[in-house]
Amino acid sequence: MKKEIWFPSSDMLYEVLPKLSTKDLLKLKCVSKGWQYLMSDRSFIQGQLKKMEPLTGFFYQGRYQWCDEDYDWISFIPIERVPTEVHIDVLDFLPERIVIQDSSYGLICCRSSFPCDVPVIYICNPLNKEWKELQWPNPSRESCITLVFDPFKNPIDAFTKFKVVIVSQNETSIEGDGCFSFNIYSSETGEWRISGEICLCNHNMQKKGCVCVTGILYWLTDGDEILMFDPENEISWLIMVPLPTTQFNLTPEMCMGEAEGKLHYVLISEHGLQLWMLKDHFTSQWDLTFTISLELLEKENDKYLFKIAEKVARDYNSSYPWIGTLAFKNNILLMRVAADIYLYQFDTRKMRHLCGISALAPKPFFSATVVPYTMSLVPLA
Repeated sequence: MKKEIWFPSSDMLYEVLPKLSTKDLLKLKCVSKGWQYLMSDRSFIQGQLKKMEPLTGFFYQGRYQWCDEDYDWISFIPIERVPTEVHIDVLDFLPERIVIQDSSYGLICCRSSFPCDVPVIYICNPLNKEWKELQWPNPSRESCITLVFDPFKNPIDAFTKFKVVIVSQNETSIEGDGCFSFNIYSSETGEWRISGEICLCNHNMQKKGCVCVTGILYWLTDGDEILMFDPENEISWLIMVPLPTTQFNLTPEMCMGEAEGKLHYVLISEHGLQLWMLKDHFTSQWDLTFTISLELLEKENDKYLFKIAEKVARDYNSSYPWIGTLAFKNNILLMRVAADIYLYQFDTRKMRHLCGISALAPKPFFSATVVPYTMSLVPLA
């Protein structure tokens, strides 16, 4: 007797499939045209976004420090597979060479690589290879461009809503004083608007990208302050870092990132590895959530570290210190030790070797833009 082939009902698929990871859903898209159509439906994708997607990896792009041209070689470092297989063609579907700026819920913000005739900004999803091109007012290599996208505040059921914020550094009418201004793009209006908010600050912005936490933007400056901007209410603020640089004998390495809806600040210094969490941005109140000495860090990871305290002290004030912080996301730190890239898991206190710097570009770069990335099915079309 011939057996009938059983297929799950649409209701069952809507119940079960959104619980799977994006990576698993990609494999299931090939099952049938019906499943592919279902997984491309905006209401399905909105439901699937409710699942906490694990961090997929990091984009790494070397950066020239003393040149007007951009270095356009972009590598992607996935963190799930062992051994790590670095990818160099993830963003090749875009129509020109680009410089990566930011990422949020699977969408990536990037800009044209200089030199070029008409620089523009791109918002794209490398998973479905969809992208939008935005006009770039007053383009400059020094601009900091950030994507603000939160599908939980602005559901994507009918339309993918996002904002783009450009921060520019200007001089005030008072000689010697500087300030930051903000230009905001809205996908709903398709227009740019200069915010009436300015933030007085005499420090320069570090080339370490932006961190977006529940819609609030944060940038490191080369002083002991963090620039904060709320694009919804158009309020800016300067937040003091947890520890001023005057408290260190050696120049510390630092970076910022998001975990569990909070801004985190990572420090590596002669005092060890520290992780701070911002409790209140208006009072600059921080909590020290993790600390480990360099000696204990080496003891727990002696496969990768040797005489770490001695080497950190030897490279005092070096342009390329022996150890460096690259990016932080979801309690995972991407770090460089000498000429190799490692992950450090704060939960397990363990390091894992990913690759050498030489695997990331034809020319090794110790100065780079590094962007955490989590894949998603979010459509832009």
